[in-house]
Amino acid sequence: MRLKDVADAAGCSESMLSKIENERAIPSLTTLHRLCKALDLSVSTLLSSEAAEPWTIMRPEQRKVIGHKKAAGSEGVMAEILVPSAEGRLLEGFLVVIEPGGHTNGTLQHKGEEVGFVVEGQLELTINNEKHLLRAGDSFYFPSDLPHAYRNPGKSQMRAVWINTPPTF
Repeated sequence: MRLKDVADAAGCSESMLSKIENERAIPSLTTLHRLCKALDLSVSTLLSSEAAEPWTIMRPEQRKVIGHKKAAGSEGVMAEILVPSAEGRLLEGFLVVIEPGGHTNGTLQHKGEEVGFVVEGQLELTINNEKHLLRAGDSFYFPSDLPHAYRNPGKSQMRAVWINTPPTF
């Protein structure tokens, strides 16, 4: 596959791909997801590590963050990886943080299932073109093959625990 083909499939420029590859730019969650889809990889494959034990304990300072507060394509969306992906694991979990007005760029669609719990703030979750407003204490589930998108319509940060199976990111 040519670089241009990958860039087109990921919805970004060849220049941006080069910057990502050389660690001079951090892709948005949406771009990262589209890039991996174009390469037929999951994000978890890119970020996975060999697990020495069948369990993992992660301290806050050890966790990786994907996305960032200001990213083209997914402004204000960050996901803190709760535990790294490893061979044979069926789940992955994130602490998703969305700044006020933050959103995905378009819809996502992939294999699997998602479940989550809004810890604080507001989450507008669009599933199959139907919008749902969730607040702190609300939870959700949906099959990931339905088109979905999310944004924070509130005036404060939104934080949610988000679980995917199989590992998607």
